[in-house]
Amino acid sequence: MNYTLLIYENSAGFALRSDKDKAAAYGAGFFAYSKALRDAGVFVAGAGLQVPGTATTLRIGDDKRKVQDGPYAETKEQLGGYYVIDVANLDTALEWAARIPAAAGSFIEVRPNLVPPGA
Repeated sequence: MNYTLLIYENSAGFALRSDKDKAAAYGAGFFAYSKALRDAGVFVAGAGLQVPGTATTLRIGDDKRKVQDGPYAETKEQLGGYYVIDVANLDTALEWAARIPAAAGSFIEVRPNLVPPGA
């Protein structure tokens, strides 16, 4: 079953990406984690996302589109990236989620993916 691991980072986590003294170590942690997923044969997809200020939010209502710069909500943690993994069960997905090298104060949301009709 596929599970998506959503990585929510706080401002300190996002700051690590651009800190000239810490960015390499931060990136290396995710590179090693991604390699471990691939080596285990559970990696399906994944990507890091740019900082929340680069987001554009689209709202649809009354048959009209409203476009807004920035993230949907101003919260302490914002979506920073994700992985999709193919594992046997939720317990295994949680074990992989616990290994994500997120910054202190960040959190990981684990969700089972919907199975498309007829699949």
